[in-house]
Amino acid sequence: MTLERRTFLKGSAAVAGGVAMAGPFAGLVAGPAAAIGAAPFRGLRATPDLRDGKVRLHLPEGFSYRSFHDTQAVPPPLVDGKTMPGRHDGMGAFEGPDGAVTLIRNHEVAGSGTPFGAVGSWTYDTGARGGCVHVDVTGEGEVLGEHTAINGTANNCSGGQMPWGAWVTCEETVNGPDVGPDFTGASNAGFAKKHGYVFEVPVTGRSAAMPITQAGRFAHEAVSFDPREGRLYLTEDNFAFPSGFYRYTPGTNPMESGHLDNDGHLQMLAVKGQPNAHLEGHQDKGAVYDVEWVDIADPDPTFTPGPGGVLPTNDSALVAVGDQGRALGAAGFSRLEGQIYDNGVVYFTSTQGGGDAETGPELIAGYGNGFGQVWAYDTRSEKLRLVYQSPGKQTFDFPDNITVSNRGTLVVCEDSNQDNYIRGLNKGGQLWDIALNRAANANGTPRFDDEFAGSTFSPDKSTLFVNIQASAGLTFAIWGPWHTIGV
Repeated sequence: MTLERRTFLKGSAAVAGGVAMAGPFAGLVAGPAAAIGAAPFRGLRATPDLRDGKVRLHLPEGFSYRSFHDTQAVPPPLVDGKTMPGRHDGMGAFEGPDGAVTLIRNHEVAGSGTPFGAVGSWTYDTGARGGCVHVDVTGEGEVLGEHTAINGTANNCSGGQMPWGAWVTCEETVNGPDVGPDFTGASNAGFAKKHGYVFEVPVTGRSAAMPITQAGRFAHEAVSFDPREGRLYLTEDNFAFPSGFYRYTPGTNPMESGHLDNDGHLQMLAVKGQPNAHLEGHQDKGAVYDVEWVDIADPDPTFTPGPGGVLPTNDSALVAVGDQGRALGAAGFSRLEGQIYDNGVVYFTSTQGGGDAETGPELIAGYGNGFGQVWAYDTRSEKLRLVYQSPGKQTFDFPDNITVSNRGTLVVCEDSNQDNYIRGLNKGGQLWDIALNRAANANGTPRFDDEFAGSTFSPDKSTLFVNIQASAGLTFAIWGPWHTIGV
């Protein structure tokens, strides 16, 4: 979820169509635009924040919320006695001490500089500014305590919750001292170590800050885990180029070892019989693909200077891993972002998928011409299915982070340049509104185009925790009669 690049693009070309599903996905179909908010109980209304009475969200009747860790507040919230970072992003919710909920929350802070919070064995690179915060909180958003879980990482975007009791955080970058200036022109000389990895963060204690290098060095977005096969699935949000869908098979199943090892191998999804399939393009109804997996020979490239000591460009580094897979026929997607595993199926979003197929990299507007897709990969049958494809900006615009409710409803965050919603997608084919961002700056200036991120339910599924991802970020705890709105 690279904000700086995203500001160039929100709202591009037209798309069409939805799809019907079969087999384990029966009923997960694209509903008509009229389905949005069709039922009266799905209407949203201005709802005051229990923190201070200000309206920051519109929610259905009967719902309440409290915000916390608002980095716009005066005085600002602290972590380890230092200013809390903004850019709240991906997040997982775990059982905490004494009935509390433990949140592990990413902070997608870019660029080199001083790490936030305390520095210690949990600090990967003393020249990087991103990381994760451990937060203990009640189900109604009352903060009980927090500390730095990992820092010295970069662009911690999303990640995934692991069933053995850990969060895996993802770096959405390939910056490092071996790469030339990033796309903004900023030098990478301030980094002491290579970036572009995933890191395991335990629910208790702090991370060992050891990158899983064999899971790839690329613009990671999110992960999910299939406990049956012991595999980690990974999305790539490679803004200007085709993105890949990957899987990492560790040497030992973490359900047995209790941790994610660095002894495995990385593979990339390809469509059988369709080398380099353009899955970023518009899909027909009933789109189903048989897939295979191609091996990535060098998942952790290190770049060396060329003539005159000139470092490789950021763009060349971004495609170094993906190009290996594409040389073997791997498929291309548009900007893969959030994902969630549920009962043998990995659901993941393609933010700009669904429009005209690309004919080459789109370095300014992003790779993809649509308004978003939701995909599902059945880990047992090895079939890829399109769950939903947005028919237009006003229906569903730039899906991003995704989670699933206790009833199997997909809960999807939008990243639009207009109003940003949290949407529900149910197995009856309806897409509807769960929440609407109505946050504002301290001076009252609307922040309606700030994206939702990090949606995750508490372990008992009663509270939805979600972030506003902006330089002045904040987190919400939302609760209410979820069954009355089909969630």
